[in-house]
Amino acid sequence: MSGGTQLDNENPQIFQRSGERLWTAEDEDEDIADPIDDREIFDLIRSINDPEHPLSLEDLNVVEQMRVHVSDPESTVTVEFTPTIPHCSMATLIGLSIKVKLLRSLPSRFKIDVHITPGTHASEDAVNKQLADKERVAAALENAQLLEVVNQCLASKLPANLMP
Repeated sequence: MSGGTQLDNENPQIFQRSGERLWTAEDEDEDIADPIDDREIFDLIRSINDPEHPLSLEDLNVVEQMRVHVSDPESTVTVEFTPTIPHCSMATLIGLSIKVKLLRSLPSRFKIDVHITPGTHASEDAVNKQLADKERVAAALENAQLLEVVNQCLASKLPANLMP
């Protein structure tokens, strides 16, 4: 955020990132069935940018692999995320960014449930209700300004040595 806007969490705690996924020859073999698993989903969402800080959701411990659950046979994905503070005003935007990333990345057969880790946010029920409502999510994505902010959260960042 910029322009003198008050940040909810001016000095967030930064966590160590998990290592990169090790790929095997079987992972690369197109002839072997490769079900979608928890780690694959975590890899999709870990680098989403926080809307307030130049950090990823993984850097802030907002998303963790242990809070991602996938059932490929049942075509379900559940992601719990933990806002950095209990009154985070960006919680809905963060959840929407996670949901949009998964909707854009996964086959349409998947039912995606994104919600706040229980007990970690003051407005947990209201945020979860918004994220679970297909019409509200669709309406949010029709708002050009909101969609632009979501797209900024999802944009890949250039490594420091490649920045202009």
